[in-house]
Amino acid sequence: MTLLFIFDMDDVLYNYDWRRRMAGLTAMTGFDLGELRRRWWNNDGEWAAEAGVYKTADEYLEAFEKAMGMPVDETEFVRVRGEAMTVWPESLAAVERAKELGQVTLLTNNGALVHKHVRTIAPELVDIFGDHLFTSSFYGARKPDRRVFEGVLERYGASAESTFFADDMRVNVEGAAKLGITAHHFTPETGSSGMLAAIEAFAATRTQRA
Repeated sequence: MTLLFIFDMDDVLYNYDWRRRMAGLTAMTGFDLGELRRRWWNNDGEWAAEAGVYKTADEYLEAFEKAMGMPVDETEFVRVRGEAMTVWPESLAAVERAKELGQVTLLTNNGALVHKHVRTIAPELVDIFGDHLFTSSFYGARKPDRRVFEGVLERYGASAESTFFADDMRVNVEGAAKLGITAHHFTPETGSSGMLAAIEAFAATRTQRA
């Protein structure tokens, strides 16, 4: 039985400073945080994009530009996103351990533009995950929707019982757990060491059952 390990990106593998990202977008567009939320960070904008409504990076950028009412430089958008992230080496070490135990894959709530540029935004993940870097938009649903988890399981031919998932948002953890996935809530208190311990415990249990 091959074990599958699914990892969130922001605030699990990286510290994600969303305020810094919004400040960068304010500098790009001239809109403050409140206006950015009104125009894009809402159910019809970013959340819809994360659920795969805009299926390509070009569609995402077109919709984003329409919401902003101005052209947006794709390279600058990507730079601002990447500069809001600081890698956590201890978390990457935990993923490396999971890779020794089974298959690892990324599942981050993001749209098609981030999916296109994830290797630029998160270069430290490339050697570890290889071609297994996916945003929720790729699966056509966003966490905690059960469909996104079902999509991952189907892609890898994995059972929920043989799958581990780590995320910093409890609602996403609960969504995965409802399908029978072993779900770990990543918190500042337990951090990377807690995630590594959960990985080891999950693998040991599955080995015993085998």
